[in-house]
Amino acid sequence: MLKKRIKYMFFIMIIILSITYTDSYANSAHSAIVMDVKTGRILYSKNISAKKPMASTTKIMTALLALEYGDLEAFVKVDKNAVGVEGSSIYLKYDEEVKLKDLVYGLMLRSGNDSAAAIAYHISGSIEEFSNLMNKRAKEIGANNTNFKNPHGLHHKDHYTTAYDLALITRQALLNEDFNKIVRTKRWISEREGYNTFYNKNKTLNQFKGGDGVKTGYTRAAGRCLVTSATRNGMQIISVVLNDPNWFNDCYFLMEEAFREYSPEKVITRNNDIKSFRINNGKVERSYMIAKEDIVIPVKEEEKDKIYIVFECNETYEAPVRKGQKLGKAKIYIGDRLIGTTELFAKENIEKRKLIDIIKNFFSK
Repeated sequence: MLKKRIKYMFFIMIIILSITYTDSYANSAHSAIVMDVKTGRILYSKNISAKKPMASTTKIMTALLALEYGDLEAFVKVDKNAVGVEGSSIYLKYDEEVKLKDLVYGLMLRSGNDSAAAIAYHISGSIEEFSNLMNKRAKEIGANNTNFKNPHGLHHKDHYTTAYDLALITRQALLNEDFNKIVRTKRWISEREGYNTFYNKNKTLNQFKGGDGVKTGYTRAAGRCLVTSATRNGMQIISVVLNDPNWFNDCYFLMEEAFREYSPEKVITRNNDIKSFRINNGKVERSYMIAKEDIVIPVKEEEKDKIYIVFECNETYEAPVRKGQKLGKAKIYIGDRLIGTTELFAKENIEKRKLIDIIKNFFSK
């Protein structure tokens, strides 16, 4: 009887310990979020509005602006103020000419603070002006609780973000094909003498199935900050943890749970007939709208029968209608929650009906 009781108690303790371990494993971050890239749907959240320093994850915005405002093939003359910046470095030299492409790879793979400064001076002429540009772009993205004071993330009391904002910024960056390619690169050989081979510091690429980025960050004030991304079955998700001593494992756990709980559901297929409409005074009376992109949303199993589409468009349009002309939007809902939106376009050219067409149509009846 005693043996049975001890065995039972041991079994209960194992269960309790496993639950405790799982909870702490997922929640050692001060702030955390998991977000779907395509739709922006939040799949997990914890303290996502708390303002925190974010260390080198700052460089996600720096890279995005370099891609949006710069020419990757252009040569950048390194400003003297970009040389010898504290912290991680790609060892730039004053007046050295480096391709912007190599600076961005050095920024994202090696976390070069000197690379961040060189990009800032190249794009905006100064750290201050580039920081203003970063803040302007953040507001456009919807990251309203973020403030940048520099392009690299070295500590400043007024330099902060939130897990939610950083996920929004990362989502915007990952929608850029060049950014997506850069952060999933494991090794890059730059076109410069000396220190020219950059290996990616982000272990996600090797340790997590489908891992494809994004950025590590650490300062004493910020703690360990990490933005990871992974793609499985056409669904790409982001995990952000701020001030997390268990940074990689927590991100892996959160992403694994998201992939387990959610599956990709294709709601709209690009170039397929989606919505019909009538044409007044056209050579044909009816045509179809199409979308130019697939819409794949993350859904739980129990949500699949709650998906529906609301069309914001007219039922009738006046000829002529041009192929590719924007005609409206399709909004995808799960229950009462808006999950995604895509624009709708005319499938074909529809010319205005002429008098001869009216006569031909009359006699053909």
